[in-house]
Amino acid sequence: MRNYAIGDVISRYRVMKGFEVLHPMGWDSFGLPAENAAIKNQVHPAEWTDMCIARMHDQLDQLGISFDWSREVTTCKPDYYRWTQWLFLQFYKKGLAERRAANINWCPKDQTVLANEQVKDGKCDRCGTAVEQKALTQWFFKITDYAQRLLDDLDTLTDWPERVVSMQRHWIGRSEGVSFHFPLKDDSTKTIEVFTTRVDTVFGVTYMVLAPDHALVDELVRGTEYEKIASDFAIETALEKEKHKDYSDEIPKAGVFTGAYCINPMNGEEVPIWLGNYVVSEYGSGAVMAVPAHDQRDFEFAKKNDLPIRTVIHPSDKSTFDESTFIQDAAFEEYGVLVNSGDFTGLSSAEAKTKIAKFMEANNIGKNTVNFRLRDWCLSRQRYWGCPIPMVYREDGSVEPVPEDQLPVLLPTDVQFTGQGNPLLTSESLKNVTDSNGKPARRETDTMDTFVDSSWYFLRYCSPQNTDAPFDPEDVKRWMPVDQYVGGVEHATMHLIYARFFTKVLFDLGLCPVNEPFPRLFTQGMVTKFSEGSGKVEKMSKSKGNVVSLSDAISQYGADATRMLTLFLGPPELDVEWNEQSESTFAGTYRFLERVTRIINTLPFDTNWKQTIGESTFTPEETKLRRKTHQSIQKVQSAIERFSLNTAISALMEQVNAMQEWCNSHKGSTETNPVFSEAVETLLLCLSPFAPHLADELLEQLGFEQAAFEMSWPVADDAIAKEDEIELPVQINGKVRARIVIAADMDEEVVKQLALQTPEVQAQLDGKEPRRVIVVSGRMVNVVV
Repeated sequence: MRNYAIGDVISRYRVMKGFEVLHPMGWDSFGLPAENAAIKNQVHPAEWTDMCIARMHDQLDQLGISFDWSREVTTCKPDYYRWTQWLFLQFYKKGLAERRAANINWCPKDQTVLANEQVKDGKCDRCGTAVEQKALTQWFFKITDYAQRLLDDLDTLTDWPERVVSMQRHWIGRSEGVSFHFPLKDDSTKTIEVFTTRVDTVFGVTYMVLAPDHALVDELVRGTEYEKIASDFAIETALEKEKHKDYSDEIPKAGVFTGAYCINPMNGEEVPIWLGNYVVSEYGSGAVMAVPAHDQRDFEFAKKNDLPIRTVIHPSDKSTFDESTFIQDAAFEEYGVLVNSGDFTGLSSAEAKTKIAKFMEANNIGKNTVNFRLRDWCLSRQRYWGCPIPMVYREDGSVEPVPEDQLPVLLPTDVQFTGQGNPLLTSESLKNVTDSNGKPARRETDTMDTFVDSSWYFLRYCSPQNTDAPFDPEDVKRWMPVDQYVGGVEHATMHLIYARFFTKVLFDLGLCPVNEPFPRLFTQGMVTKFSEGSGKVEKMSKSKGNVVSLSDAISQYGADATRMLTLFLGPPELDVEWNEQSESTFAGTYRFLERVTRIINTLPFDTNWKQTIGESTFTPEETKLRRKTHQSIQKVQSAIERFSLNTAISALMEQVNAMQEWCNSHKGSTETNPVFSEAVETLLLCLSPFAPHLADELLEQLGFEQAAFEMSWPVADDAIAKEDEIELPVQINGKVRARIVIAADMDEEVVKQLALQTPEVQAQLDGKEPRRVIVVSGRMVNVVV
């Protein structure tokens, strides 16, 4: 709810500011949870999904989220996934969709691919069978073709959080270096390709490390005593990888020996081949030439497994160099001068990198290469509840696309949900088709990764009823790019990269007029809760059973207080922990809204204040309240623009305090006051994005015929908001010792003199001149003595 409340405040505020706002909602509704529910509860995934959507729809309506439900999209409905399939075919025509082998988690009993989250302690969470690593032919999108553009265009996303940009840069991971091959000792026709940015350290290789799912592993260990060890290690590493999706160096280094060796092509040495959990197949070739003396990860691994450490780089500066203590506690990762490096000994690292690379190219050992951490996007899923891949396999094994006029390829109903194998394999109506020549053929039974569905939904919002195309270019031209995206940081390296990739491809195909989908991004923090079981703070989620029921919260405190609570807990961009104090804050937001109601219910109101207020002369009390009212407009507006929604609520609370003070001093008065009328209307309009139900109810009660979002956002008068006098703290050597009241526009030199004349400063100076006097305009005076 925190996510949707943030977006709703921004949407309502922008409407009141005069913008045309498209605030849509849809359901990313394919995926594993619904299929698991079907297997467990013997209910069709469509029925389960519709039930969940209806429940969430009701909750969002209870909260008053201002979605335009006429644009609702549901990714599991044929009118949506027809176009997902159509887009797949456009990618295929462009050469961006291809089929090739990839390693997956495989349950031999259920005969199905398992996601990492379905593997518990190396076993299938459905049946408990030990999971294997298996090569399976899969469909891929060639996102690597766009790696450089995805990286370069991050520079244009100036309104994205820096940490998200950094996460994407790291995920894409461009690096320049050298690619070369280590021949296997027992079969020199087969090689291990490596990529390194530090070819100057090649003579320091003392072992090779492969990713546990490297393509060569099975061949290296098959039929040996290392086969089961390697398989078990691969599963353990896959689970660890899921926990550390950013490939954090904090993962404890672990590995196993394969029993095999390769040859260093630069010196002919035999190099033992290990598997390591700190090497990933998604980066480079999935193999690392380990140089423990000059790479900290390799150093830690070598120390742990008692592997040789050979120094091949010495510091350039020998003045502080101690050979006896060099490379004992940590690797030397800096550039320097080569030693123990054959003909390249004595060269600087910079010279050696160039000369070794040229030597490798001249001798067909290797070549200069630009590499990316980003890997092609595997989108095949061997499950029922997903978008069918619209491809057909001919009798000769070749593949052809389903004709566009035959889309959508519908999910069949003649399937069995047994929990064993892909349910689509049980559908004869889906599998058995004819090809374009009328000959028997087999339709693809894989479905697409759900990230495909969520990579273009924002374009469908522009034309949700279009039956001739996924979206109308004119509609997209009008609404795209998305002016404000609000979402969790967990999307940083998956959904947001995939959506950017999709948009760029569609731009190149002439289907989309923009190159980036989301130029402005705000990432809200998670709500967390302390777990007695684990002894740590965890994300609040249904799967962990630690959620606060939305329905219960609304029943107890109302929708508006519930909305305001999530916005008032702290800065929206930061995580917040739900605890006993949160419960008291909940009651506090409810009491605040009660105060607003009491103030308005107990006083007369004049909706014609706009006609009369300008003709009035104001008492000091009225001037004070008007100033506070216009300052509140400035503060709330500024806070919303900065996404500092908790401080916007604080400003509203200050406004209510000022109005309560007015009420207390005007008890028993029946006179309608235009200044107070202005304060009331301003309060309700500024409150409405946060508590729309109460604001509309009170506006109607006061005679207004429009809802708040149909009215204009109040305009602050800077002259009225400006303070005549302000109080400044006076610091002496950084500590507040006095305060002075000055005119708001007082000259800086006069302010300095007033500060110096205070008794506290005079006592510290003791007749001497101050070292410095610093005036921070409108904030403070700091005297250094």
